[in-house]
Amino acid sequence: MSLKKTLAFVLAFVMAFGFMAIAGFEVKAEGEVAVIDWEPYDQLIADIKAETDLAVREQLMHQAEDMLMDTWALIPLYYYNDLFMMSEELEGVYATLTGEKFFMFASMGDADTLRINLSSEPARLDPHLNSSVDGAVLAVNSFSGLYTYDAAGELVPDLAEATEISEDGLTYVFTLKEGLKWSDGSDLDASDFEYSWKRAAAAETAADYAYMLNVIEGYPDEMQVTASEDGRTLTVVLNAPTAYFLDLASFPTYLPVHQETVESAEGFKDGDGNVLDPGAWATEAGFISNGAYTLEEWAHNESMRYVKNPNYHRADEVVIETLEFMLTADDTVVLSAYEAGDLDFIDTVPSAEIPNLIERPDFHLVNQLGTYYVIFNVKSELFAGKTEQQAKDMRQALSLLIDREYIVEAVAQTGQQIATSFIPAEMADGHGGVFKANDDDFTFPIEDGYLPIEPDPDQAIALLEGAGYVFEDGVLSADTPLAFEYLTNDTSAHKAIAEIMQQDFAAYGITMDIRPIEWDTFLAERKDGNYDVARNGWIADFNDPINMLEMWTTVSGNNDAQFGK
Repeated sequence: MSLKKTLAFVLAFVMAFGFMAIAGFEVKAEGEVAVIDWEPYDQLIADIKAETDLAVREQLMHQAEDMLMDTWALIPLYYYNDLFMMSEELEGVYATLTGEKFFMFASMGDADTLRINLSSEPARLDPHLNSSVDGAVLAVNSFSGLYTYDAAGELVPDLAEATEISEDGLTYVFTLKEGLKWSDGSDLDASDFEYSWKRAAAAETAADYAYMLNVIEGYPDEMQVTASEDGRTLTVVLNAPTAYFLDLASFPTYLPVHQETVESAEGFKDGDGNVLDPGAWATEAGFISNGAYTLEEWAHNESMRYVKNPNYHRADEVVIETLEFMLTADDTVVLSAYEAGDLDFIDTVPSAEIPNLIERPDFHLVNQLGTYYVIFNVKSELFAGKTEQQAKDMRQALSLLIDREYIVEAVAQTGQQIATSFIPAEMADGHGGVFKANDDDFTFPIEDGYLPIEPDPDQAIALLEGAGYVFEDGVLSADTPLAFEYLTNDTSAHKAIAEIMQQDFAAYGITMDIRPIEWDTFLAERKDGNYDVARNGWIADFNDPINMLEMWTTVSGNNDAQFGK
């Protein structure tokens, strides 16, 4: 009998008779899920954010990705690029590497209305509570921050007229432009940013992205963000030099919100003053914003109508008066509406149609910094009764059975690169190089990543045998079944990817049931940990690995894997 089979037999024996440990193995009682100690990861992220030596910082980030990948709770499939289709008459729309699309400076002949499909019903319109790409697109077109991105993808001032940075890189003084207004015509000044940033960091707001503000001294309750008495300047003190702080200043979590609108909304607080729904103010049309457009009408799950904001500080540059959004995730319906001339811009097409569309001049592909991946809930009952190592081995084994090359060829079909690490291939290392590159200081475990390009069923079976599963002639025995549910949103490409994986697993006797649900419900279910395995994807918020690493800290609202929970 092989060593792994012997260990599997011993572990099965131990669990059967209820012992909790033998020969150094931690074995969980039936129904109990082993908990990963996540404090070392939390501390490592804190060390990275405090490190001022950029070369050392890069090495610490490699350690963090090592630790993250060692859980095998994230299985990278491919690195993103972004596709969209838009009318050949449409000009001036631009996209960033982080997935945001800007419509406010578009034009389309004599048309004053732009008809768009991004996705189905958005989960959140409050920029502090949003964590989806479609929500970020809506945010940057309806709110303005201190900084933004231009058509060349360059970071540029928006509401900031001038920015002074202290010699030690810790203090930023932003001078705001004069005469800034909210969409209702009331004055907007630095005090609005002070309120908004402190509100986004507050525990009662429960913002998924609150941690994006933890670079500021005193986060979360005593943040060193101060508006001058005249409202012209905003002074911010950081806890360590942060080279990407101006990128953060362009991010939705750093956008200003109108205090009276937020705090006077029905459902915001109960009779005792406790916050019930911090985002209640942005659940219907008509709320105050400060960007190029304001939301005038919202027929939930059907459509949204944004109109030009005459008090936007660049209103004279806005040609398109109205943005009309069709809300649906049915990409067949979306493409049909586009082909019929009922939509001018669409952000998705059925995967089966890509070969017929890819050479058309109205079909666009742009680069993105992001990774499409499978995520495991580390607290799922799927891992009940297993040791921490056995649970890791189960996840790694499943990753080794997925034919990712076929997924890219058959479903994605737009030249995606197979992902062998969580951090995207082209992401910068923070000091002039590329993070995903072997050098004298760091070498990836397998070539330039953590996963082989091709499936490895032999290793997968060996790992599963070590976790207590029995295989007969390469197929899982009915005596040790392995079955789980895969959660995905209900668009054709995501379902097609799920079906490929379902077939990959079925070939070895493993059962995966697919549960497709609508977008906003999907986001909520995944965030709450109501799943075994799910589809996920992350577009970087700025070009530095830390933003794809810090999202997995225990306190992060984006920690959908439930590490440390």
